[in-house]
Amino acid sequence: MAVRVGIIGSHGLGQTLGVLGRGESHTLETPFGPHAGSIVTTELEGVSVVYVSRHGPGHLYNATRAPYRANLFALKMLGVTHVLATGTVSSLREHLQPLQLVLPDQVIDRTYRRPCTFYDDVAVHVELGHPFCSTLRQVLASAADPLGPTVHRDATYVCIEGPSLSTRAESLLYQSSGADVVGMTAMPEARLAREAELHYAMVALLADYDAWHTPPQDTAHEDRLMQASHHVQAATLSAAALIRRALPRIAEGRGNACRCDSALALAIATERTRIPDEVRTRLRPLLGRYLPPNVV
Repeated sequence: MAVRVGIIGSHGLGQTLGVLGRGESHTLETPFGPHAGSIVTTELEGVSVVYVSRHGPGHLYNATRAPYRANLFALKMLGVTHVLATGTVSSLREHLQPLQLVLPDQVIDRTYRRPCTFYDDVAVHVELGHPFCSTLRQVLASAADPLGPTVHRDATYVCIEGPSLSTRAESLLYQSSGADVVGMTAMPEARLAREAELHYAMVALLADYDAWHTPPQDTAHEDRLMQASHHVQAATLSAAALIRRALPRIAEGRGNACRCDSALALAIATERTRIPDEVRTRLRPLLGRYLPPNVV
């Protein structure tokens, strides 16, 4: 299968990558409602890419209401095989400093208001011991610029519901549970990508230290917020550069083999003959390869 890379990020990432306003725009109908604004198909570094803004134009949707299922289903419909996502996080560790990038390898899911599976009508249990694709993470790590910002090659990401940021007590709790960064967007996105048999990795942008960290007493609250915003802009530039360097390596198939693209092979618990035709048709981009030919 030809490699096609989906990119999920902010409107600012799309601008920085130069994918907005070029290529072809798509608006698709999905079983999970509309995706977040137009999806752009184009080429970047000679690689076929599909870009979608996670939160829609103008950051319309907060992290709870972002249409994760529609976004990923639409990417699958357009033939995407790999997904690179970016997301802003706050640091829970002194050595993970603002402006740096992180490639999470683990996630703690503390969300509770978001639809978290494509399979409401079928029993599907994907393996999620390693929620981020090891192949993609290795490629991203190898593409890091040794003269650029530090790229941390592993971290545990705790995904909170939001939309407010953590209390200090919550931040200390996340630290004690082993988390390294805190954000709002990795889940259910990583789980849905696995359910769609997509290779998925995240480049997390370190904006600031979370509430556990005591800032200097002479730093005004407004100044800290402004500084965090500037950090996100700078980290977005770094993430875009990393993605550009990684794309040709992904297209070449570099990295160790993984099983993301066959995650459903042993995950479908429902007896095949009991899956209704309507469900088969609605979820064909996801389940079609596993259904008996005579009922598709």
